[in-house]
Amino acid sequence: MSKHEEALQVHEVGELIVDEIAVNQAYDDIATRISADLRDKNPLLLAVMNGGLIPMGQLLPRIDFALRVDYLHATRYRDKTRGGEIDWIKYPQNDLAGEHLLIVDDIHDEGYTLQAIVEYCETQKPASIRTAVLAEKIHDRGVDMRPDYVGLQLPDRYVYGCGLDYKGFWRNLPAIYAVKEEN
Repeated sequence: MSKHEEALQVHEVGELIVDEIAVNQAYDDIATRISADLRDKNPLLLAVMNGGLIPMGQLLPRIDFALRVDYLHATRYRDKTRGGEIDWIKYPQNDLAGEHLLIVDDIHDEGYTLQAIVEYCETQKPASIRTAVLAEKIHDRGVDMRPDYVGLQLPDRYVYGCGLDYKGFWRNLPAIYAVKEEN
């Protein structure tokens, strides 16, 4: 079976866990908090590719002040279901020194990737660093670092949609689904 066929089968039996209305409300809430905190800071927003592409794209039109956008690509997954070592594919183009940064990603799961990104950014001497994720999984493993802005709390299941992927597929869904659990 191809990866595409597998992705189709997974979604066919996937369980909707956060509908599109709740996802949009989460984006609205995050954007309101970001606007209150960063309006006067001339922030540079960094999308974490590939998962942060969708949340960044949803947040940008909800934020009503001048800002700049860049991206970076650091991953532990590479279209797999388990993370490995951090692989830096692309560093930001902008000089981060003195900037007020907002790092935007799809999910805070165990937090290793986001922590590594923050640690890298700290070496560049920004004025401040904040982090935003659409979702955070509820569990007690991983790093102690917590994102500054979290839209949704999710169960500790394999989820996809809204930037989250299943082996590279389904980031484009407007709601969040969980892979069917085996009994």
